Amino acid sequence: MNGREVIVELVDVHKVYPLGETEVHAVRGVSFRVEKGDFISITGPSGSGKSTILNLIGCIDKPTSGVVKIAGVETGTLNDRQLTELRQKTLGFIFQSFNLIPVLDVYENVEFPLLLGKERPGKRETEEWINFLLEATGLASHRRHKPSELSGGQRQRVAIARALATKPKIVLADEPTANLDSKTGKAIIELMKKLNQELDTTFIFSTHDPEIVAVADHVIRLQDGRIVEEIRSGRDRGPAAKAGAPS
Repeated sequence: MNGREVIVELVDVHKVYPLGETEVHAVRGVSFRVEKGDFISITGPSGSGKSTILNLIGCIDKPTSGVVKIAGVETGTLNDRQLTELRQKTLGFIFQSFNLIPVLDVYENVEFPLLLGKERPGKRETEEWINFLLEATGLASHRRHKPSELSGGQRQRVAIARALATKPKIVLADEPTANLDSKTGKAIIELMKKLNQELDTTFIFSTHDPEIVAVADHVIRLQDGRIVEEIRSGRDRGPAAKAGAPS
């Protein structure tokens, strides 16, 4: 550890799903820490527990046993309302299937998470931030396009911008390049790494993509629900560059 804030911590986490008369042990005693500003890849073969761990961190699912802490808060102690507030304030999601709202244009899809929170920023602040995100994701000229008018790569960029709309501390990305061609996938990875460095946002990926694993500064490899390898690159990212990002 190098003194940065621990923003996610799992301690001896197990997740068991009932399947008829049997049980599926999706996660078996997993423990690890994620520091603020990490660009972390959780990787492993299908069925190794990657998506389950992402869902546990995202408060979409609850562990059968063990402790999950997000920004110092033990999620198991929270009720449904508190979990919803934690997700809205702390977490952003990039779904593999994009999950864009078809009747909304690009700007409105990115703005949508801001409309759900109790504490909404002012109109000017909202416009400045969304415009920054659209510029950063290369979508400024497509702001009034509907999802049906966009390519797969453009829709993925909308999903990234939307995940960042609430200025979350943590962005969870489930196979964000799985449906993209290699050129678009590389561009998406470069974009997320840039935002990670400029905004000091923590990115946590569930992925098979070797390109994401190669640029991650923290890699966790899973096999049969257990951690078989954990690597930190030791690279010092230095202070986050804030150039251009509205405060």
